[in-house]
Amino acid sequence: MTTTLPKNAEALVARASEADFAAWRRSIVRLGGCTNPIHLVGAATVYDTITGAALLSYGSDVYGGRLLTACGNRRTTVCPTCSGLYRADTYQLVRAGLVGGKNVTEAVSGYPRVFATLTAPSFGPVHTRREHDGRVWACRPRRSGQCCPHGWPAGCHERHVTDDPRLGEPFCPRCYDYAGAVLWHAFAGRLWHRFGLELRREVARRAGLSRREFGEVARLSYAKVAEYQRRGLVHFHGVIRLDGPDGPDAPPPGWATVPLLMDAVQAVAGRVRLAAPGADVVGPRELHFGTQIDVRPVTSYDRDAGERPASAAAVAGYIAKYATKGAESAGAVDGRIYHARDMVMLPVRAHVLRMIGTCWWLGGLPEFAPLGLRRWAHMLGYGGHFSTKSRRYSTTLTALRQARADHRAEQQRASLGLADRSTVTVGRWRYAGRGYSPEAALLAASVREGGDRHGA
Repeated sequence: MTTTLPKNAEALVARASEADFAAWRRSIVRLGGCTNPIHLVGAATVYDTITGAALLSYGSDVYGGRLLTACGNRRTTVCPTCSGLYRADTYQLVRAGLVGGKNVTEAVSGYPRVFATLTAPSFGPVHTRREHDGRVWACRPRRSGQCCPHGWPAGCHERHVTDDPRLGEPFCPRCYDYAGAVLWHAFAGRLWHRFGLELRREVARRAGLSRREFGEVARLSYAKVAEYQRRGLVHFHGVIRLDGPDGPDAPPPGWATVPLLMDAVQAVAGRVRLAAPGADVVGPRELHFGTQIDVRPVTSYDRDAGERPASAAAVAGYIAKYATKGAESAGAVDGRIYHARDMVMLPVRAHVLRMIGTCWWLGGLPEFAPLGLRRWAHMLGYGGHFSTKSRRYSTTLTALRQARADHRAEQQRASLGLADRSTVTVGRWRYAGRGYSPEAALLAASVREGGDRHGA
């Protein structure tokens, strides 16, 4: 009886008989299961920094003709492996700003810190799942027979399950303000920026200081992430910390308290306003945050995670989780849309398609050209960064990646017997494509499933 292997398995068996199989296999296993690696072609030489002597030379031919490096994409839908690493780095970055570490003083655990959620306003009623004390409530109770001006029911008495496809869908598409929703997305990043400026002024006012005096004694630092909701709009979740004038290395003044910071965040989030362009086309729009604003203190210990305060670990984990997600979590697509005809075949629900269509329509009008709405149509108009931080909040992703690269380089020097020598690597590499051959994809899949993590 003969057994027929799939073509990729046959290719892998054939590759195993080649002389360079071990090096080829190592080049894939070392990526940890990256789904879309980058191919590099070139060579490098390791030199002794004292004598200038060349100690070692290697090229892409050592790795089967091409050197593979991880794609580094942050989005889970694109590469689960690289997004997991990005999520871990973001967790360490946020946590360091709450409890110290990574060259941040542990004294920050005693500074005033809050975890704030700023929501998008309502652009029309949508189906939602409401829970309270473990009970699921009716979606939007209204009198029977009550309808909107277009004849659609104005209420919903259903208790939606978590995977109900109607969640996030408007009650009436004609009543829903799609233009307002898209413009809010386009200006959401600027709203957060304005919020930060106004928060500094508000804290200074409550402390009885001018803005200049405030800068001499205190500084506000933050780290935030944008999370897409089912209705297709982002919420901002951010850690806000009150430091001394030099950042975390300087303690805040005595008047700086958690209640003062909480009250200031609540006050400012409710009054930040921006005027949208294109009033002659879509009518006047005043852009602002939603009325649902949540602000709570951050504690240093996990035992408080289930209480009203948020623990440092829980907050860091929450922000890191959403740093690897995009508009696809709201049912959108994870790639740019280049032509209007492409929208016909998009695998999205009706509400998301209307938002994409509105981006395309407004993006073609001169009044909205500076917003680049067509470029960000796949993001439903939001073109801002998903995770950002102020300069003095904590360490940086670049520093964390460099530390990891230095550690790996140290391990490599040790394996080559160069640990006690000062070296520098000089190389020249060029891009040569990306992705896997069928047999390489099979091996990478086994690595992701945990079956070959120690083979390198």
